[in-house]
Amino acid sequence: MWLVLGSAAIITAFLNLIFWKQGKETGCYRFASISLTALTMCAFYSDSARRVSVEDWAGLMDIMPAMSKALWVCVIASILINGITLFAKRSR
Repeated sequence: MWLVLGSAAIITAFLNLIFWKQGKETGCYRFASISLTALTMCAFYSDSARRVSVEDWAGLMDIMPAMSKALWVCVIASILINGITLFAKRSR
């Protein structure tokens, strides 16, 4: 589930940039992207918690080291991409 939500967050972030370049209102895309980013983090945490409860230690050791770094990068990228349209809009 977190993969689907994360992909949707990335798509809406880039739609946010595309429509901002075209001079259109991007508030709904910005909100959707940040919301989907938060839901991605919640879904990933929920998946990890489920693995702990069923004691799937191999699954945790396989997923957590790489995905925790990837999620940090994606969250920071989402904040920066959506921040571009927010702060650039204010300065116009």
